Parts: sequence; structure tokens; C-alpha cells
Amino acid sequence: MTTRFLLGESDLPSHWYNVVADLPSPPPPPMGPDGKPVTLDALAAIFPPALIEQEVSAERWIPIPEEVRGILRLWRPTPLHRAHRLEQALKTPAKIYYKNESVSPAGSHKPNTSIPQAWYNKAAGIRRLTTETGAGQWGCSLALAGQLLGLEVRVYMVKVSYEQKPYRRSLMKTWGAEVYASPTRMTNAGRQILDAHPDTPGSLGIAISEAVEEAAGRADTNYALGSVLNHVMHHQTVIGLEARRQMELAGDYPDMVLASCGGGSNFAGLAFPFFADKAAGRRVRLVAVEPSSCPTLTKGVYAYDYGDATGLTPLLKMHTLGHDFVPPGIHAGGLRYHGAAPLVSQLVHAGLVEATAIPQLETFEAGVLFARTEGIVPAPESSHAIAATIRAARECAQSGEPKTLLFNLSGHGHFDMSAYDRFLAGELQNYEYPTEAIREALSHLPKIA
Repeated sequence: MTTRFLLGESDLPSHWYNVVADLPSPPPPPMGPDGKPVTLDALAAIFPPALIEQEVSAERWIPIPEEVRGILRLWRPTPLHRAHRLEQALKTPAKIYYKNESVSPAGSHKPNTSIPQAWYNKAAGIRRLTTETGAGQWGCSLALAGQLLGLEVRVYMVKVSYEQKPYRRSLMKTWGAEVYASPTRMTNAGRQILDAHPDTPGSLGIAISEAVEEAAGRADTNYALGSVLNHVMHHQTVIGLEARRQMELAGDYPDMVLASCGGGSNFAGLAFPFFADKAAGRRVRLVAVEPSSCPTLTKGVYAYDYGDATGLTPLLKMHTLGHDFVPPGIHAGGLRYHGAAPLVSQLVHAGLVEATAIPQLETFEAGVLFARTEGIVPAPESSHAIAATIRAARECAQSGEPKTLLFNLSGHGHFDMSAYDRFLAGELQNYEYPTEAIREALSHLPKIA
């Protein structure tokens, strides 16, 4: 009874997959407030040329530089596991597989894009990178990339996560990054937010504003983003490309592919290569799983909105709850973003990808069950995908259908144990974000010509 399906280092993908090649229509372009498409020159203020080219590319395959592949080989290809013990605990005829991205040095899937982003910036002569981070997985991953490639890194970490997750802060600093609780008084955007809302817990949108403002104001500094943008989605597809080959090793193919979705890189990384199969006529359900407290795909609108809180970024066509939306301080900090990746949003809007929302307590129940059966304590973000997979497996137990389920274990929860402590002590609660508050945030969407 095989538990792990392994690929050799030589099996590491040589190219990233670009889902744009298989979309039913071209992606809507980024826009300025004047309603006109943003020029590539505008993006050059904070991104290197190669990443801008990837951002607008419609080519199906994008080559991975050999030096980037050499660094990725430190932990890739990652294992595919068959969750036999979880299946037994659920008494389900379903077969459950998971792609284990927790084996990276940073403990999550995020280095799949931090490494190439740092590499392209260094090649362009950039010396420093700024970024934001929610729960800290992305900040840790960019700090790692900066250390490996010789770049300085400054991280604006959402205040509530900065306080909740001190050891992710420590990991970033160990890899040489500077870390600040956002909002700060170091930027105009931060001061503006603090003057209006002194007790704000912060948000990814606010932290993005601070990081973008700093990058745009220094010639030696660029901005790096851990999710949302097209080039990030491309970089993460190494996950799904490997998983397709590993499912072949298992002699199986998923009926459902599930992954947590905040900005969208976790979901896109696993699901987009399987969308290529779907576009070619193969039947497979692709399910993006988000928190019910930050229901971007399930309760947001598909509209043009800013990627940050104060309007420094171009307008992106995406599912959004409004750029000034500030979610509750749930422990899945990586899923607390007001918007979703334009490519993921476009597929959801077209009905080609499904979305579902899970409450906080159910995700921790799923995380504990997974830890007690499979042995890995998952990150709260990853537990959303686990919870949705468990729902599907229990449906199979009732119907008798032996479906094959594949989910992305996007990271481990070793730095999230205070959250597990609170759950086990009965101190956590569900947050159902009020419809009225969502309506209020959406009323502030920008009006473009």
C-alpha cells in the first residue's frame, strides 16, 4: 500500500504553465482611475522587465531559469501523499491525496515564487525588495530568497498577525529581513490609516500600500508580491505540474482538486495545470476554499478594484469585498485579503471553477483530525482545503461513490501553535462577516470611466 509518490530532481518542471493560453477569453487589462489600460511603463516603477513580460504573456509555457531550478531543487519536487489513515478515520470509499508543500525551507508553497522574483530583480540590478505579509509565510519566503540571492528585504506584516505569530517574525529576521507591524508611521499610507483608525488590526491591503509606496520612491528598490498577480500564479504551477505526474505514478486521476484561496496562488498552483486538462475536455472539479469571515469569491463582486487599501496600485478586475475591507483577526492570516487573483476570479466568474467558504472552527477541527491521522500539523490556511476535502469524503461515505480527491497541503502549522492552543481551549469562535459591512465596503469601489 503506497503512501508517498516521489519524483526525482530531474523531474522538476523546466517550464511554468500559463493558464491564460487556455482561458475562454483574454484577461481584462489592469486599468488606471481614468478607465484606460495601464501602460507597461507604469509597472516598471516597481517590477523588473522580465516579470512584467510574464504578467502580460499569453504563451502557454514560460521557461524556468536554470539557476532558479537549482535553488528549487533544495526541496522540489515535493511529495504526493495518499492519506490512508484519514480515509480510514472518515470511513469513506474516497481516495484522498495531498501535495505536501510544507517541506520547503519556509514551510509553505510561497518560495516557489519568492525565489524567481528575487532572481529576476537581482538580474535587473535591484538591491532591495519590499513586501507585505499576512500570516508570515510570504514574508518568510521572500526573506529566504533575499538571503540566498543577496538582496535586502523589508517586510510590512499585518499588525494582528505580527502579534499572533512572533516566531514567523523571528524566522524572517533570522534570514536577514527587516519586519514591521503594519500600519506604520514610516509611510504616508500608514500614517493616513493610523490617523483615521488608531486601533486598526491592519490588513493586507494596508500593508501592500506601504510596501508599494516605499518601492515606488526608491530607485534601488522593487516590490514583490506573494499572490494575486499573473506571474505569481505562473510560478506556483510547479505544484500542479508535479502532481499530475505523481497521480500518474499512483495510477489515478482526481475527480476534485481543492486548495485554500486567499489571494489565489495556493489554489492556482495546484489547480491551474488540471484546468488545462479540463479545457481539453477532461472532467474534473476545481474548488477554491476560503474563510467565511473573508468571503471574497463567494460574497464579493466581480469588478475593478485597487489591490491595496489606499489606491496606489492599478485597478484589477477581480472578485473583491472592497479595497478598504478590514476582515476579523482570524488565525488564517494568509486568507485575509479583500480581493482574489484576477485569473482565479475570471475562472470563477465564468463558472469553470467553484468556490466555497468554511467557518474557522470547522477548519481547526479538520486540522486537528489531519494531525492526529496523518501526523502533520497543518497551517490554518491549509486546513480550509482539508475541511472541504473532509466534507467531500463524508459525502462519498453517504453516497458510496469512490471519488478521488486531491488537495494542497500548502504549509505546516509549526508557527501557529498558539492558534491551536486557543482552539483546544475552546477560545476561538466563528466569524460570519456581516452582509451590511460587505455592502458598505463595496459601496466604495472606484468609479472608472
